[in-house]
Amino acid sequence: MKGKNIVIVDYGLGNLFSVKHACDYYGEDIKISSNKYDIANADGIILPGVGAFGEAMSNLEKLDLIVPIKDFIQSDKPFLGVCLGMQLLFSESEEFGSSKGFGIIEGTVQKFPPNSAMGKQLKVPQIAWNQIYSHQSTSEFWKTSPLKDVKNGEYMYFVHSFFGLPQSEENILTTTRYEDFEYCSGVIKGNVYAMQFHPEKSAQKGIGVYQNWMSSI
Repeated sequence: MKGKNIVIVDYGLGNLFSVKHACDYYGEDIKISSNKYDIANADGIILPGVGAFGEAMSNLEKLDLIVPIKDFIQSDKPFLGVCLGMQLLFSESEEFGSSKGFGIIEGTVQKFPPNSAMGKQLKVPQIAWNQIYSHQSTSEFWKTSPLKDVKNGEYMYFVHSFFGLPQSEENILTTTRYEDFEYCSGVIKGNVYAMQFHPEKSAQKGIGVYQNWMSSI
């Protein structure tokens, strides 16, 4: 892990310094950058984010970062998305109309329904500690993923109003239940891992997710 060039992408929306602090906890010197050349030459990149999907994609386009990030992912080097950074991987989002995403994960980003299946009102955004569970289709990847030291059913910290809905169950790494509504809370596709929850705000087990991911580079 030492000496690896890891970049946190800065596009003007995100919890950059809390993510960096979580990574620095393990002695890594992580760079925050909006420079496309830094991204292209990185050994691994983290795409965090807090905010609106459309604004995020607009900022990334203005910074000329969309193609470099897609090229990086297609190079098969390690990529980690967090919160909005996970949602941006999807084909499109329904937030404030329709906005196109990276299209790495086929599917849409949708808003939580107003009520659960039992008719109970869902408070939006979800701001809470909630549990993550491995998905049957990808459960074998849990032990080799950044979540390998996290027990099935562990609580992680969530802050979001929208969730990603992959077309293929093969892209669902974890699921979470909000009241009785089950949704995808983590995705996987080759070298890409991404999660809706915030590991950097999820105590020691959450911070360990970054360590595991960096150790794989």
